[in-house]
Amino acid sequence: MSHVPDPAPRKPLRLWPGVAAAVLLLLTRFGLPLAMPEQFGLAILGGMVCALAIVLWWLFFSRAPWPDRFGAIALMAAALFATSRIIHVSLATGMMGLMFPIYAIPVLSVVFVAGAVVSQRLPDRFRRAAMAAAILLGCGVFALLRTNGISLKGSDFAWRWSKTAEDRLLAQTVAEPPALPVVPASLPVAPAASPAPPAMVPRVPEAPDTVAEWPGFRGPHRDGIVPGVRIKTDWAKSPPVQLWSRPIGPGWSSFAVSGGLLYTQEQRGSAEVVACYNETTGKPVWTHSDAARFWESNAGPGPRGTPTLSHGRVYTFGATGILNALDARTGAVVWSRNAASDAAKKPPGWGFASSPLVVDDVVVVAAAGKLAAYDRATGKPRWFGPDGGDGYSSPQLFTIGGVPQILLMSGHGALSVAPAGGKVLWEYPWHSDTRIVQPAVTPDGDVLMIAMGAAGATGIRRISVAQGPGGWTPTERWTSAGLKPYFNDFVIHKGHAFGFDGSILACIDLTDGKRNWKGGRYGNGQLILLPEQDLLLVLSEDGELALVAAVPGEFKEIARFPAIEGKTWNHPALAGDTLLVRNGQEMAAFRLSPAHL
Repeated sequence: MSHVPDPAPRKPLRLWPGVAAAVLLLLTRFGLPLAMPEQFGLAILGGMVCALAIVLWWLFFSRAPWPDRFGAIALMAAALFATSRIIHVSLATGMMGLMFPIYAIPVLSVVFVAGAVVSQRLPDRFRRAAMAAAILLGCGVFALLRTNGISLKGSDFAWRWSKTAEDRLLAQTVAEPPALPVVPASLPVAPAASPAPPAMVPRVPEAPDTVAEWPGFRGPHRDGIVPGVRIKTDWAKSPPVQLWSRPIGPGWSSFAVSGGLLYTQEQRGSAEVVACYNETTGKPVWTHSDAARFWESNAGPGPRGTPTLSHGRVYTFGATGILNALDARTGAVVWSRNAASDAAKKPPGWGFASSPLVVDDVVVVAAAGKLAAYDRATGKPRWFGPDGGDGYSSPQLFTIGGVPQILLMSGHGALSVAPAGGKVLWEYPWHSDTRIVQPAVTPDGDVLMIAMGAAGATGIRRISVAQGPGGWTPTERWTSAGLKPYFNDFVIHKGHAFGFDGSILACIDLTDGKRNWKGGRYGNGQLILLPEQDLLLVLSEDGELALVAAVPGEFKEIARFPAIEGKTWNHPALAGDTLLVRNGQEMAAFRLSPAHL
């Protein structure tokens, strides 16, 4: 009887290339500081390249049997596809719909390598079962998650079944003031000579104008500058004193403040709400609701614009396009329009984000990149600007060369129009994927603007605008990469601009755009300027307050104080010595100790 030799033993898996690629993936995808949009893109690209390296390792260098090699790759593809069908809507739509494979593939790749390492000494059938389980685990975990949106730190993952801050707010049984009747978004405006409007939309007499402490978006001039306020900067001895704190519905609105009342916008379930609160106590005074809800996976639900106070009314613009004029004392509806329908514009990917601008007798909003002006008293449409594509900035009133003009940044660039009739004064083409940051005007009348490209912010540009016999002529003076904010607005002070370069604060010289300094990581935060003290009051993305010297010499953080928790993208508001901050789940008021001369 002849002897049959035993089959050659299977060579062990060659693991080191896969392990090296997995370690590099973890360092690249999750170890890089994501201070800049470019770094975030580099982390994503690096993660995907390392994931591809893991696939190539398994197919060509792992020594696994060929059926195992092809079978594992096929199972990974099938698991990714099946998981994409059952994940939570917050992971399946909008930007996160695009991000799901970018998150899932690196995680799956690392778990797959870990499964190969753990199961390498098991018999073949158990090894195959273990690696199949690793593949299903690496994909299946995403079916158990949802996201509350993204920040500079990445996606804010939570268990799929956990309650959101909005869910917890709606579940509360705290007594709230009754909301005024819901106004249909398509409500027409009655002509001035028509009979009294229906009872559900009461007309109230126009109140005389009063000076608001903080009339709306970024303060009295929409520039983030608060003159005449001096505060104590030694927060170790005189820290901000919290007056009150309360939960709030999601949204990225800031505040308007006048006469002891504050106004903001928030989402509460299926209703988009304009809410009025007592400035001293934080207790609700009145609410107005519209049957509208906007949500997208990047920033979550809720309105984006900030209310504007003028002539006893509060003007609000919702994320779906509802423009309201409400009585500031009672919340009664004066008039309401659907600016999206009027301007024939659909909400852009992140919703309508404009804050209303009141100039003389018109109310102007930006329906994405298109200006829409309405009669302040009646709500009747007055004029519409040209379509500038998408955009998320707000109309800004400037006086250039002695001529008042409304400036809007959109995807096409800068547009300037006359407030009275909307006549185009000048245009400056500078195409961008996203326009969010407000423009600014230098003391000598030049315009500063921000552009963002597909790979991140491209920087800040200064243009001069001259009026001649043939009209207005804008001319570039310089372009700088010294400031590259995402949606963080900047301020001008003593010949310099202070703002964000990614998540890091920076200062540039307005003469040539060169950077003076860069320092301090505040995420996607916002800031205001106290010019008399050369002081920046910064609200970080993590809800911390910081005082930073607004001087060109060097970066200097003077003090820091924890204010609220959670992702904080909303602009702060400073009314007298009361600082108001909020995010998508909480708002709070702090008393800042005044500094005496």
